[in-house]
Amino acid sequence: MATGIKLMRPDLNVVVFGGDGDIAGIGLSHLVHAARRNLDITVVMVNNMIYGMTGGQVAPTTPVGTKTTTTPYGSYEHPLNVPSLVVAAGASYAARWTTAHGRELKEAMKKALTTEGFAFVEAVSPCPTAFGRRAGFKNVAEIVRWFRENSIPLEEAEKMAAEDLEKKIVVGEYVHRKIPTFTEALYRIIREAEKIAETN
Repeated sequence: MATGIKLMRPDLNVVVFGGDGDIAGIGLSHLVHAARRNLDITVVMVNNMIYGMTGGQVAPTTPVGTKTTTTPYGSYEHPLNVPSLVVAAGASYAARWTTAHGRELKEAMKKALTTEGFAFVEAVSPCPTAFGRRAGFKNVAEIVRWFRENSIPLEEAEKMAAEDLEKKIVVGEYVHRKIPTFTEALYRIIREAEKIAETN
């Protein structure tokens, strides 16, 4: 839907909000191809690390070892690193911050909204009922404290071994670059096709 809106009304700022279940799970192919095309939209993924609205099932972003309704003995899968995925696909901007990083998250949102091309912000957010209770947290404050204590800046994470990053949240700006957008490329082709049609 966002693709259609942007192509028909390139003058509009199109923003997509969603959870980690729909963006990194159910709708992952839409995300990857929007990033691959460098579609000029902003996507904000609120990541509560679980399917919080449909019963507390394991999600593509659930940390290893976390108990959910579908992994009662703990998740045995590694979570998907969505910012790295959209960077590899071709995004112009990608960042991840937690709700414990309010100022940084706000700045990332500003950059995403003003970046030409596909911009992605992951906002790691607490889910006290479906995630927090099963993970052993008593309240939201404990989850936010855990975010703060287990967040690793991207620059540091790049020097660390994968096993040292287990259950850590790598935060920061993953990419910010200027590359041609899908809308620019499409409208250039349309203009060229119109010129050819006029001469025939």
